[in-house]
Amino acid sequence: MEFNPVVISVIVLCILCLFKINVLFSLMISSIIAGLLAKMPISKIMELFISGMGQNSETALSYILLGALAAAMTHTGLTKVLSIKIAEFIKGNKYLLISILILISVMSQNLIPVHIAFIPILIPPLLSLMNKLKIDRRAIACSLAFGLKAPYISLPLGFGLIFQGLIADNMTQNGLMVSKTEIWHYSWTLGFAMLIALLFAIFVSYRKPREYETKDEVVSNFQEEKFNKKHYITLLGAIITLVVQLISGSLPLGALIGLCVIFGFRAVSHKKMDFLMNEGVGLMGYIAFVMLVCAGYALVLKETGGIESLVNFILPYIENSKILASCAILAIGLLITIGIGSSFGTIPILAVLFVPLCLKLGFSTPAIIILLCAAAALGDAGSPASDTTLGPTAGLGADGQHNHIKDTCIPTFLHFNTALIVMALIAVYIFK
Repeated sequence: MEFNPVVISVIVLCILCLFKINVLFSLMISSIIAGLLAKMPISKIMELFISGMGQNSETALSYILLGALAAAMTHTGLTKVLSIKIAEFIKGNKYLLISILILISVMSQNLIPVHIAFIPILIPPLLSLMNKLKIDRRAIACSLAFGLKAPYISLPLGFGLIFQGLIADNMTQNGLMVSKTEIWHYSWTLGFAMLIALLFAIFVSYRKPREYETKDEVVSNFQEEKFNKKHYITLLGAIITLVVQLISGSLPLGALIGLCVIFGFRAVSHKKMDFLMNEGVGLMGYIAFVMLVCAGYALVLKETGGIESLVNFILPYIENSKILASCAILAIGLLITIGIGSSFGTIPILAVLFVPLCLKLGFSTPAIIILLCAAAALGDAGSPASDTTLGPTAGLGADGQHNHIKDTCIPTFLHFNTALIVMALIAVYIFK
């Protein structure tokens, strides 16, 4: 157990990231270490790593297209108008600004499903305003992470429909028949716990003023500008993106058709099509590639057999106690998700291991749903390789004054993972 490849590899990943080693390099090095500890030949490790990258290809394509959609919003001036309107509306009230950013972040998961693509577009122009208000950017990081994460756990819309569908499908495949419409009836409690954690972060942990230097490249030039035809077409494209995604179940298809609306109605000139796609790659390409590499890392971890051996090691200690079993499930979920950075990708791994065990121990269906949702979501906030942390850093770090690990990963990890663990354990006690 002391040389379990999954445990050692995830620890190495976290240490490398703490020492500011690039996330891509850290993931690749940690993959190789996991494979070597499992006595795999290096050629086999790289073969698994590269083949596993394809499992996140849809996510990566979605990010690139959503990046192009966000770039289109910039070129039509929509994000500039939004920044101006936000600055005018808040009238120097920092809590109002935080509330608006939370609302926009939540809407990015369902109403206008651009996911994290809005952050590097909308946040940098607002940094000078945040500096004047002396807002601690760790509070903004927690706010954005909440908006990116809580909706898919709690709401059966947009990305939440995908996440909750995966939960239901994998529970059904492993012996417990559940429909996707049932999941949110119980998982909303986890979202509520995250809301409490967010309020604690904003009003307690990071309420004190924090000084930042306002740099020229991020100073916003707030001048009066009104909505025009291009802005309405761009909004229409974003709404159609949501509608197509809900109907087809395909986010890349929705983003593609949304872009076709924007170009077709000439909100953006056809001549800028190549430029916008390149800009979309520039905005989201790095994060998209991190997601690909995370999938490769996940496959290597799975093939090492370390997850199964970890479960087998703790099984004798938990099989007679629901509380101990719950703690073990949450701890393993946290470990896996911190490593691979994807709560969505963690679901199949956890379901096959723990749904049969929970049924054997007599857990109720609501308790299993909450445990599986929490275990999968744990670590998404706090993982250096998660889009929930990479996105906020991409915006808040535009001027080089926001550290990915210290200012995004650690604050979101401490607040949201603590809340999810506590609520999941309470739920197990309530839903006996």
